[in-house]
Amino acid sequence: MPTTETTPQTGAEQSAEGEEESTTKVVSTPTAAGPRKSDRRSVAIPLSTIITGSVTVIAIVAAGILGGFLVSARSDIADRDRQAADSRHAEQVATNYAVGAATIRFDDIGAWIARLKAGTSPQLANKFDATAPKLDDILSPLKWTSTASAIAAKVSSSTDGTYKVDVFVNVSSTNAQNPDGAQTTVTYNVTIDKKSDWKITDVGGVNAALPTK
Repeated sequence: MPTTETTPQTGAEQSAEGEEESTTKVVSTPTAAGPRKSDRRSVAIPLSTIITGSVTVIAIVAAGILGGFLVSARSDIADRDRQAADSRHAEQVATNYAVGAATIRFDDIGAWIARLKAGTSPQLANKFDATAPKLDDILSPLKWTSTASAIAAKVSSSTDGTYKVDVFVNVSSTNAQNPDGAQTTVTYNVTIDKKSDWKITDVGGVNAALPTK
């Protein structure tokens, strides 16, 4: 039976095999430059996610615009309500004054003059003080008495806090010449300054409620 002999490897041959194995190992190791192209991954975003995100952004923008419109609308409504309230207040102030100015008793002229001065500016009040004696000379001999009731009041104009109000008053009067009495409609033109604590700065129509000489 043939015998197989194993020839012992020399040191040089063993060294060559070792170098071959070492070289093979180095080649098979991934370099530090980064992953190979086969290791890179692509990320796919579903279309539904993109649509949902776009709708959300649009909704946020629309909500912001709508919110701005609502704030502006509320401010406009508040301004309109404030202006309407101021007009009503001016009309009430003018109405109260007109009714008081048209209510006269010949035996109590002082009280009537006080009503003419009530709520007026100092300048207007001084004018009534100056004319009070003349008014007394007219009303006392005639025994003039009158009562008044408001018909309507309307702001005719308003500029920078100054309101002009027309007040229509029904006046019932009696006097020595007409003891049965008479009724007339008198229009008072009252100017009111909001900036001066709603003081009355001018009045027209007072003479219309008085008898002529």
